[in-house]
Amino acid sequence: MQGRGASQRRSEVIASRDGQLLTLTFNRPHRLNAVSMPLYEQLIADLEAAAADPDLRCVVLTGNGRAFSAGADLKEHRDTPPSTEARVRYIRAGQRANHLIQTMATPVVAAVNGHAIGAGLEIALSADLAVVADDARLRLPEVALGTFVGGGAVYTLAQRVGVLKARELIYMGDFFSGADAAAMGVVNRAVPAVDVLPVATRWAKRLARRAPIPLAAAKRLMGAVPEISREEALRREREVLEAVFDTEDWAEGLAAFHAGRRPDFKGR
Repeated sequence: MQGRGASQRRSEVIASRDGQLLTLTFNRPHRLNAVSMPLYEQLIADLEAAAADPDLRCVVLTGNGRAFSAGADLKEHRDTPPSTEARVRYIRAGQRANHLIQTMATPVVAAVNGHAIGAGLEIALSADLAVVADDARLRLPEVALGTFVGGGAVYTLAQRVGVLKARELIYMGDFFSGADAAAMGVVNRAVPAVDVLPVATRWAKRLARRAPIPLAAAKRLMGAVPEISREEALRREREVLEAVFDTEDWAEGLAAFHAGRRPDFKGR
């Protein structure tokens, strides 16, 4: 339980659990959910707890208010310039948060309810699936501002749209809409802002009903696609197939298919 002082302090990330689904909401609406060191620290703690929870099947990331995340809090950086040590801690925290999203076995769905800029867009790119508001403004402005991307965007963006288009988006730093992002393949789907969280939550609930062992294997193998050969991909698929045939979930899936019912996977 939190102490009295802690309970009065605004939470940088709101965690809401609904059965096997966890929703993490960035909660700095007064700053358009711009990322801060406390936000990264809380996000990391929540993601690490989620990754260690065998009963949790999917995570949804979204923002409180009219933005998903406006990226780095440039006002805070101007008003209180961080020390070199603080900058290093901040950069590494951002990379830790994105790496967790990209590599944790639990699937992550980004519900990009509004603007996603810089570090905010990097977080959305780290998710397995992303639903975005069609009128949201998205941008990677780092190079144009004299800094650099830091959440794995050179990898995650190129993986989605190819190196040539990723170069354009990172080098030029222009704004594009949620609808444009869906058309380019940056995100999976663009919908009206009011529908973003409901659609993302429906997707997350569907993922929560999937067999977690092969789903985690699919996430792991697809994340390695740019680095492995066709032969290596076939070898890894074979290993997963041979392993899942010995699971209780495979027997449950087969029984459910023949009984015409929804399977009840246990992750065993």
